[in-house]
Amino acid sequence: MVNNLTECEEGEGAANSQGDSNPKESSPFINSADAEKSQQYDGKNMALFEEEMDTIPMVSSLLSSLVNYSNVTQGSTEHEEAENNEGLRKKPVKAPRMGTLMGVYLPCLQNILGVILFLRMTWMVGIGGVIEAFVIVLMCCSTTMLTAISMSAIATNGVVPAGGSYYMISRSLGPEFGGAVGICFYLGTTYAGAMYILGCIEILLIYIVPQAAIFKMEGLEGPDAEAAMLNNMRVYGTLVLSFMAILVFVGVKYVNKLALIFLACVICSILAVYAGVIKTAFEPPVFPVCVLGNRTLVWKGFDVCAKVMESENTTVTTKLWSLFCDSEFLNATCDSYFTNNNVTEIQGIPGVTSGILWENLFGNYMEKGSFIEKTGLSSVMDAESVPTNTNRYVLADISSFFTMLVGIYFPSVTGIMAGSNRSGDLRDAQKSIPIGTILAITTTSIIYMSSVMLFGSCIEGAVLRDKFGEAVKGNLVIGTLAWPSPWVIVFGSFFSTCGAGLQSLTGAPRLLQAIARDGIVPFLRVFGHGKANGEPTWALLLTACICESGILIASLDSVAPILSMFFLMCYMFVNLACAVQTLLRTPNWRPRFKFYHWTLSFLGMSLCLSLMFICSWYYAIVAMVIASCIYKYIEFCGAEKEWGDGIRGLSLSAARYALMRLEEGPPHTKNWRPQILVLVSMDSEMNVEQPRLLSLTNQLKAGKGLTIVGTALVGTYLDNFPQSQQAEQSLRKLMETEKVKGFSQVVISSNLRDATSHLLQAGGLGGLQHNTVLASWPRNWKQTEDHQSWRNFIELVRETTAASKALLVPKNISVFPSNGERFTEGHIDVWWIVHDGGMLMLLPFLLRQHKVWRKCKMRIFTVAQMDDNSIQMKKDLMTFLYHLRIDAAVEVVEMHDSDISAYTYEKTLVMEQRSEILKQINLTKNEREREIQSIADSSRGSIRRKNPAAVNTQLSVTEEEPAASSKDQKPEEEEQLIHDKSTTPATPATPQSPTPEALTPGTVVQMTWSETKCDGKKVKPMGATTEEAIKDLFNMKPEWENLNQSNVRRMHTALRLNEVIVKKSNEAKLVLLNMPGPPKNKAGDENYMEFLEVLTEGLNRVLLVRGGGREVITIYS
Repeated sequence: MVNNLTECEEGEGAANSQGDSNPKESSPFINSADAEKSQQYDGKNMALFEEEMDTIPMVSSLLSSLVNYSNVTQGSTEHEEAENNEGLRKKPVKAPRMGTLMGVYLPCLQNILGVILFLRMTWMVGIGGVIEAFVIVLMCCSTTMLTAISMSAIATNGVVPAGGSYYMISRSLGPEFGGAVGICFYLGTTYAGAMYILGCIEILLIYIVPQAAIFKMEGLEGPDAEAAMLNNMRVYGTLVLSFMAILVFVGVKYVNKLALIFLACVICSILAVYAGVIKTAFEPPVFPVCVLGNRTLVWKGFDVCAKVMESENTTVTTKLWSLFCDSEFLNATCDSYFTNNNVTEIQGIPGVTSGILWENLFGNYMEKGSFIEKTGLSSVMDAESVPTNTNRYVLADISSFFTMLVGIYFPSVTGIMAGSNRSGDLRDAQKSIPIGTILAITTTSIIYMSSVMLFGSCIEGAVLRDKFGEAVKGNLVIGTLAWPSPWVIVFGSFFSTCGAGLQSLTGAPRLLQAIARDGIVPFLRVFGHGKANGEPTWALLLTACICESGILIASLDSVAPILSMFFLMCYMFVNLACAVQTLLRTPNWRPRFKFYHWTLSFLGMSLCLSLMFICSWYYAIVAMVIASCIYKYIEFCGAEKEWGDGIRGLSLSAARYALMRLEEGPPHTKNWRPQILVLVSMDSEMNVEQPRLLSLTNQLKAGKGLTIVGTALVGTYLDNFPQSQQAEQSLRKLMETEKVKGFSQVVISSNLRDATSHLLQAGGLGGLQHNTVLASWPRNWKQTEDHQSWRNFIELVRETTAASKALLVPKNISVFPSNGERFTEGHIDVWWIVHDGGMLMLLPFLLRQHKVWRKCKMRIFTVAQMDDNSIQMKKDLMTFLYHLRIDAAVEVVEMHDSDISAYTYEKTLVMEQRSEILKQINLTKNEREREIQSIADSSRGSIRRKNPAAVNTQLSVTEEEPAASSKDQKPEEEEQLIHDKSTTPATPATPQSPTPEALTPGTVVQMTWSETKCDGKKVKPMGATTEEAIKDLFNMKPEWENLNQSNVRRMHTALRLNEVIVKKSNEAKLVLLNMPGPPKNKAGDENYMEFLEVLTEGLNRVLLVRGGGREVITIYS
């Protein structure tokens, strides 16, 4: 609070805490000690609030100080968590078990040394140069090595069943992250299979049997030739995919047996390359390249690289001449570029000792359709001539740049998880995955890095840039370097790509099966089923269909960057999982693999993220959006798992940090929102008796802030622990039904009073505590056997005031709307009698955010005393609401001082007589009977009833059935003791707000003996309608003079306010009004309940509001 605030006397409503510490700002609202304002309560109409006049001002005095309005730095911070119940995880069926070599090392080698090495590596070196190509390889291999280290740490931190990378990510980062990244990785693995199959078909149709093409390319140029090639890829790709899917369906055993053959081909191919490199040092192979000027020619359709040649002492033209000229004669008309430039034959493989490395060090990026030129040769060009016969030259088929090279190359290192994907088939996954993966990455990294250097040292630059080997008679470029024959590389690369495709089709369905069996993605559950031996049949079918969509793209260079995104995202989260677990130091983080560190994981994660945007920023964004959508889908529709993941540990650390921050100081008023402790009671079957309390909570909170639903049980903790568990389950179920996000809490104590007090004191943690209590009005409080319920209620009111917490008490909670109801019209009426910090303004605003109350309009009523200027009050109140940005109708109700009616005295007399009877509850039976008889006799002389024996009859019923259940009791109105049925309406009532300070005993009360009630209607004097009965009423004057005058004034206030509220708000959907506080003298507690009953009589839905002693709403931004 600000400096001029003081503590509340007697400890009520005190909120002694620091705020903005600005001496110029003062609050005219809560806890103001201005003596002038306290005089505003002298009128008899506000006697209910007189005891609290030193802490809460009248609205009229508040509005007059509107210009001095200031906010207060207090409040609370929002925090919400949701817990998922743990589901049973199905155990995968046992399949063939394999060791490190067959299960991890060989599959990784097959995937890593696949299509990119044989089909694109030489082209990448030629385009990017040795230096940039080496940087790309080093960067990608470093990323995969760092990822493998993180993966090894995770894999050795426990048993890794089927699912591999998915299992590791999901158990480390939670089901949402695991499912999102797992599905992305599954898609990446599936499209990798498509890429390997496309590479296989490219080798088949270009290098092995070109004549097998269904769509002939002979005589076609440009786009037509390209379209024919793509169609061939689609047809043959579909056939190969079908064959591979059938092979995988037959059994993973046969795939593993074929893997040995395929790997032998890969090893032979690589050894042939190294042997060829050695051979070039002393005997380079003969692969001539024909260059016209500096343009490389397609070696097709001619046999001699020359324009003319000598034959039998005669100069004759060659086949090359015929390609550029209109006839074979020397005087023919030829292409201008052909005429102006010489033809040169160069050696395609100069050898490792030729020094060609220096020419290939730097990059030579090209645009699509540009000529591949020999460095160092000059050419003569006619500036005005248009190039012709372009199909005779080797052209760049795509535009090239550095980031594109990264995107195309990275899939070649993505095979590192080929072994971990098959973790369910491994004998000892904890041992095999780290050893096999790291060895495979080390082996392939050495091969890749050495290949970059060797290709740049042995092969002519123009040949390196020739993607399809057109300049070397259609040979595979890397094959020209091999020894003893290029066919070793051709067939080796063909079988290598086939093997990698089979490995992808083997691993991807198992990955999908693991995700489906976890049940975190509902629509994938069908793919968890398979054959009796565990083979994922349905998952294989889906994988084949997705793989076919990749084959229809038909371009290896187009598919590769897509794979890079999915794999990089997966690797990034593997590194994140390891870093999070290491930094959190969770007790269960005990990897057997010790060679890891969080800095390495963080570096690997940074590299993955950087490579994603280097490869293709728009593909990266698309991949992230897909993963985010899957994440949110799992979060809302599945993910009912608790795996002890690292994200949960991270959430705990973040929660601790946030709680420690909350302890640093109270939040600002602008951040205040009700953090509600809902107090509910349970029946004998541990079901909530007031479920609509949670509906109201949902309507107030809309899922925001803190909600604690608490209940109290009577007994000992040891004896009643099962009941407490049952009660907590019941609370959680109801919270889920009512969509209340929060926590449940059950407290067991020897009595309900202590248990409720414990809930109030111990709820929350640190700075994340409730600031508002929501409790229902005690039912049947007038019944003698239920007297403890209203005593507990009054103590709860006192405790919330002492704890500076707001209190909300809905009366007739059973008629409040459920979350499914809708009000299409109506009003929410606020009766603002005293200022409680703005709660009465804030609550309707929050309610109208919910769809139940959204169409209700807000009306604010305030009370003006005789000395108040009601016109100015209305104007000030409208200004106040305007600054609060609240749209509401305003009405000022004038309540002038009036004489206290006979009805008021009669109600007070009945109340006090009833109080005397209630005091007898604790007497012995004999004393109780004597005392009741005495009271009944004395009451007969003053109160004439139609049935004089009603009191004794009711008392006897009360004594004989003290333990009757509240469900079997009669309606509240029929069971009131000494209650006048003819003058009291039989309608439900609801309590109200703060209480006023008691006047001195010597206060003179003006009394008149009128025969009319406050509203002017004739009062029926206790059932008598004759003149004699009216005479008896006047004879009661001596008893009235003995009444407690403070009670008379309060009853007068309650009746006058109730009369006005019923008149103005009888049709309102909800009425909110201040709740008077209980008397400081506990001897009058039973009268306090009667005051609240009278105050809310005749109203349908009432929400009594009692502020927490601080400002909760501000006009400032």
